[in-house]
Amino acid sequence: MEIRNIAIIAHVDHGKTALTDAILKQTGAAKEGTTMDTNALEQERGITIYAKNAAVEYKGTKINIVDTPGHADFGSEVERVLRSIDSVLLIVDAQEGPMPQTRFVLKKSLELGLRPIVVINKVDKPAADPARTEEQVLELFLELGASDEQSSFPVVYAIGRDGRAALHPDELRMAGPMAEADLSPLLDLILEKVPPANPPSLGATEGTVRLMLQPFNLAYDNFMGRLAVGRIYEGTVRPNQTVFIKTPDGLTRTGKTTKVFTFKGLERVEVAEASAGDIALIAGLPDIYIGETVTTDESAGPLPAIAVDEPTIALNFLVNNSPFAGREGKYVTSRQLRDRLMKELEVNVGLKIDFDATEVFHVSGRGELHIAVLLENMRREGYELQVSEPHVILREENGVKLEPFEEVVIDTPSEFQGAIIEKLGQRAFILSDIRLASSDRSPASSVRLTLVGPTRGLLGYKNMFIIDTKGEGILSSRFVGFKPYAGEIKKRQVGSMISMASGKSLGYALWYLQDRGQLYIKPATEVYEGMVVGNTAKGEEMMVNPTKGKNQSNVRSSGMDEALTLVPIFDLTIERGMEIMGDDEYLEITPTSVRLRKQFLTENDRAKSRR
Repeated sequence: MEIRNIAIIAHVDHGKTALTDAILKQTGAAKEGTTMDTNALEQERGITIYAKNAAVEYKGTKINIVDTPGHADFGSEVERVLRSIDSVLLIVDAQEGPMPQTRFVLKKSLELGLRPIVVINKVDKPAADPARTEEQVLELFLELGASDEQSSFPVVYAIGRDGRAALHPDELRMAGPMAEADLSPLLDLILEKVPPANPPSLGATEGTVRLMLQPFNLAYDNFMGRLAVGRIYEGTVRPNQTVFIKTPDGLTRTGKTTKVFTFKGLERVEVAEASAGDIALIAGLPDIYIGETVTTDESAGPLPAIAVDEPTIALNFLVNNSPFAGREGKYVTSRQLRDRLMKELEVNVGLKIDFDATEVFHVSGRGELHIAVLLENMRREGYELQVSEPHVILREENGVKLEPFEEVVIDTPSEFQGAIIEKLGQRAFILSDIRLASSDRSPASSVRLTLVGPTRGLLGYKNMFIIDTKGEGILSSRFVGFKPYAGEIKKRQVGSMISMASGKSLGYALWYLQDRGQLYIKPATEVYEGMVVGNTAKGEEMMVNPTKGKNQSNVRSSGMDEALTLVPIFDLTIERGMEIMGDDEYLEITPTSVRLRKQFLTENDRAKSRR
């Protein structure tokens, strides 16, 4: 059976997973309602976080499909997959056109010599313009230095949600929303344009071709342990086969496979062997890592290493030492944190961790969301810890201090553009382009802003952006490289409201405090000395007592029975906490709570630390 290996790449929310789900359903590989986004966090957030494999059969050909994340913070998931496939489906929203992550994933694909198939999706949107989008995609190909062959890309139009595709957008529009789901034009194009992954080896007989396999992902099974998900470049892999594992730097060790699986739909199926071109899961190699080479020839050199871009932000993970430490978490010690982070390093290639210190682990990642997803997974598993404020990773080259810069693309109603440009201007961002952009709500009054500035300026801005645009703006960013340091940026406009007492907060005290700033806690919340319970509008730190109750008296007064009306609080989540925390604060994360606290809990300790 011939094999085709493809990855589906796109900007976030351009319809990758919906299209993949429709392909699985129409080829009979999955039931109605099945989705590639199986992780609980993915379903809650509505985004893809982890790259996942599936396989379908169409016209006697097996098509291995890898669904990849669209968010820039999970770019490492895309980078490691692209080496293992033969072509990509580049999904582009017919209304939004190419976005920052479209550029990132396309650039990586073109560098590897892949020839993408462009799918212009969501052509049923009211403001969709497929012709303009196709022109913008061609401009992007040429801008990224695509070859003549790559620039002559085939185009197919789709409505992924309805499972329909056509070679011309008018066919989809004329058919109407009640037309029968049919993705055969897209699947036929895959068979025609994607080269076979398993060309026959001339003059080779069974057993003479050495095995060459490289894992690009890892899975885990409670009974079989670690599983390597890899592309077979040469030869055949079988159960109980003695193999040599080679690291990128040339070291060799031996191992023995126990079981071999391939994909059928979303399920893994045990097989007697898997041959060249296929994507397989291998059990029995407990110390296998992403990017290593599995071979039956001890003299063979390792396959080229899977290159991943460097992290851009860093922060410290610490053992929780607050007064509430150990109350809510199951895993609270530094040894347990160390083991969990070492396990994460096995599958999260975009992460770097320094384990030199015993109580503090220096973690570097690709962005706030990248770190926030790790923290959310850890808290759900029962871990309790605290983290410091994220900061960007600085470099020095030829005596010049460099920092990471990002390109930000913002779609917003035009009445909000002044506030956005002003706020980002204060954070050292420079406006590089502004143009009219169509939107579903108001096709004539939406603008697309393109700005370039330091990653530092984006830390803590996204919540402010939501408020400035009243939730109607869309912000996307991509890393563009290291540039000279942009100088000091004053991001924090508010101060901290710090509890001076321990106990249970009372509505009476919070009623008076809410006039001073925004509160982070509700009545009857347990607090401790040094915990941050809100912010102050004037930008100064203020010691408060949220546990103060109303004095009892037998003297009647006119205002005595006044109703207490509390405004809604600013509910702390991991991402919000990382945005608003100061450099002298920790974010305390437990399975049931997220709290902000000062690093030094008492006023005396804070005064000493400032000297």
